[in-house]
Amino acid sequence: MANMSPATVRAEIGLHSSAPRGSQETSPSSPFVIETHELRKVYGSGASEQVVLKSIELKVIEGEMIAIVGPSGSGKSTLLHLLAALDMPTSGAVYFRSRALQTLPESHLEDFRNQAVGFVWQRHHLLPDFSAAENVAMPRLMRGAKEAEALGAAKNWLDEVGLSAKARQMAGELSGGEQQRVAIARALVSEPALLLADEPTGDLDEQNADAVFDLMQRLHRNHRLTSILATHNRALAERCHRVLVLEHGELMPLGEIPATRPAH
Repeated sequence: MANMSPATVRAEIGLHSSAPRGSQETSPSSPFVIETHELRKVYGSGASEQVVLKSIELKVIEGEMIAIVGPSGSGKSTLLHLLAALDMPTSGAVYFRSRALQTLPESHLEDFRNQAVGFVWQRHHLLPDFSAAENVAMPRLMRGAKEAEALGAAKNWLDEVGLSAKARQMAGELSGGEQQRVAIARALVSEPALLLADEPTGDLDEQNADAVFDLMQRLHRNHRLTSILATHNRALAERCHRVLVLEHGELMPLGEIPATRPAH
C-alpha cells in the first residue's frame, strides 16, 4: 500500500462515492455516508470496567444534519471521536462510504482525518500567536500544500465565515464568537464530506451561539455537507433534520423530519 498513488489512496478510504464492495471490510451496498454497526466502547476492565457505548447503530445519509443530545458524560464526545477515527471502538465497526475504518492502515486513516472529515471542538484549539489565516491553513499545510495555496484557501474560507477582514489578526486577539468561526473555517478548508462538531456553541453566549449555528446551517446547505453535532442545546438541536438522544450508552431517536427538507 505504501506505493499507492494519491488517487488510489483516496478511493481506498472512500473519499470518492464509488467505494469497494463485496468484502468483509465493507458494508454491502450501503447508501450511507457514515454508519456504525454494533459499536461498543469500554474503558477499563474487571471491577473498573465502564461501558460508555453499547452496540450503537447509526446510519446517516448524504446531506443530513443530525443533532445528538444527552447529559454530560453520556458518551457524545466518545461517539464523535470514533466517527472521526480519532479513537477505535472496543468492538463493532464504523463505515465511511462502506469502507470499515478500523481495517485501514494508519497512513490511510491520517488521510481520512485530514481530508474526509472536518472536526469542530467546543474549545476552538486555535494557536493564539498565529494569524486567523495561518490557523485555517494548517490542515492543508500539514498535508504538504504550498504556503501560498494553503493561505489562499484559508482566506476564501474566512470570507465564507464573515472574517475576511480579520485574516491577519492573531487568533488570541479575536472574540470568542470570532474564534469559533475561525475554527469552523479550519474544519472545512480541506473541503470534507463530513462535518463533526462537539458542542460547537457550548462556550458562547446565546447571541453568539445562535449566530454560529446559523452559520453552520448555511455552510451545510451551500457546501452539501453531511453534519453531525453533539449539543446540550435542545432548541438548536431541533433545527436539525433529526435529533438523537444518547443516554446510558444507547442511542435513540427523539424526532425526525425528512432529510430532503433543508435544515431551517
